[in-house]
Amino acid sequence: MIFKFSKMHGLGNDFVVLDGVRQQVSLSPEQLVYLADRHFGVGCDQILLVETPSQPGVDFRYRIFNADGGEVEQCGNGARCFVRFVHDQGLTDKRQIRVETLKGIIEPRLEADGNVTVDMGEPRFLPAEIPFLADDDVIIHLLDVADETLETTVVSMGNPHAVQVVDDVDTHPVGEHGPLIERHPRFPKRVNAGFMQIIDRHAIKLRVYERGSGETLACGTGACAAAVAGIRRGLLDSPVRVMTRGGDLNIAWGGPGRPVLMTGPAVTVFTGEIEL
Repeated sequence: MIFKFSKMHGLGNDFVVLDGVRQQVSLSPEQLVYLADRHFGVGCDQILLVETPSQPGVDFRYRIFNADGGEVEQCGNGARCFVRFVHDQGLTDKRQIRVETLKGIIEPRLEADGNVTVDMGEPRFLPAEIPFLADDDVIIHLLDVADETLETTVVSMGNPHAVQVVDDVDTHPVGEHGPLIERHPRFPKRVNAGFMQIIDRHAIKLRVYERGSGETLACGTGACAAAVAGIRRGLLDSPVRVMTRGGDLNIAWGGPGRPVLMTGPAVTVFTGEIEL
């Protein structure tokens, strides 16, 4: 079959976006891997599928597939691209929409300046909600990785994150530690590994090794998780400027019981068709 798609990115975290509203889309894991392949397919970190909702009071359903073909719960940069896509494609004229994901409802809003703000919902910290194998609900967990003991804060932003503070993100061994943390046996569903350098109380540098995709230029849920982890540890104050290798995101969190708000760009690179 021939599928229409849009290639988009949020701070270099790139996506192939498929319209499952106006065309029938049902892809196997092998087809998803092919689509994401940068040599033989279109190339992307994740594939985003726009569908009609399965429940009332919601505008769309949002499905996310990593480059390895596995479906995941949430993607913050993808959520921004999602609202830009449905608006630009004429699927809605609303500037703020309600979107159904595997982990609940998110509400992205297209701002007048072209940026997108996403209500990412409340962060979750209980180990069972991550999921993470631990007996205690504490802010810092000790994680044994590569003959080292790392201080990590675990948080779910609809998907699991393990965030640690490092001295210098540019020299830290992200490529070595990232895959070991991602597949650490204490994370039954694997985890996104975040490496955060504190610049001041309102700014951090961040690198994220994403579950199923490897290190990406930016990770929206990773930026939310890092900001929340820093605030919870008393190292940061809201709002937080998160500097990734692909650009900056602004994250605001009012504390326990409050949603995390993420603001940043969403860009369409090109549109096309591919036969799968």
